[in-house]
Amino acid sequence: MRVAVVGPTATGKSDLGLDLARALRGEVINADAMQLYRGMDVGTAKLGPAERRGIAHHQLDVLDVGEEASVAAYQRHARVDAQRIEARGRRAVVVGGSGLYVRALLDLMELAPTDPEVRARLEARAREEGPGVLHDELTRRDPGAAAAIGATNARRLVRALEVLELTGHPPRPALPEPEYLVPALQIGLDCRRGVLDARIEARVERMWSAGLVDEVRALAGRMGRTAGRAVGYAQVLALLRGEVDERGARESTVVATRRLARRQMSWFGRDPRVHWLDATDPDLVARALELVAAADAGRLPEPRAGRRTLGS
Repeated sequence: MRVAVVGPTATGKSDLGLDLARALRGEVINADAMQLYRGMDVGTAKLGPAERRGIAHHQLDVLDVGEEASVAAYQRHARVDAQRIEARGRRAVVVGGSGLYVRALLDLMELAPTDPEVRARLEARAREEGPGVLHDELTRRDPGAAAAIGATNARRLVRALEVLELTGHPPRPALPEPEYLVPALQIGLDCRRGVLDARIEARVERMWSAGLVDEVRALAGRMGRTAGRAVGYAQVLALLRGEVDERGARESTVVATRRLARRQMSWFGRDPRVHWLDATDPDLVARALELVAAADAGRLPEPRAGRRTLGS
């Protein structure tokens, strides 16, 4: 039984994941897209080696900040990690708030392949000739896909043409119905809006004190599009370009992080398989272990409807 700890940022997923991995003889698989990047530590609240309590972590620091993260590549590598963990007689504990990455690892989901050379060529065309040229090509090859994407969305146009070139058909627009690849348990961490907002503000202050600006300054010249759009990093990059002062960058990071938390809760809140626990419960670890024991025994209760409180 694979275990996943999911939910919005700043609810304590990393800490609970460590507690569960230690109790269950497990190893952690990261499912936070931005923690894949080497050097993006402070702004992603990535646990340092000394904070991991001797527990093996996978899918951390596997990409350079100039590379583009790929769900398909993550799925391929993270599934191998999970299989190797289980072959060692240990438990795979998935921890993260990137919903599509969690589903790619846990669910029956076939993702279209990627090819860095094909993508780089298409991205160069988009820069040099404009996304309209790519849209015209996609219209000729798949009018329905072109109409759904629009003429100015260069990122999606590049991806559609990349998949067309590699497979002969565009990416499927909708996610499949949720179905686990192997038995799994998702534990969601819930938190009331006021509490979570305060946690987010405190986290941003800690990141600033821990050197987020210096971290971004050191990475700025090498950051690709995906890394440069990460919450916190985008705001500090604007600061370094002189577009905003430090107070404004910090405040906009708080606002952007709160928006991210709402999006994450919306994503995981739509999945009826998630079992929600109160992130502030002093007995959180015990409650989570009870769910794991019930799942292992085949007597897991149905998830409680209406348990999600974010936004209330």
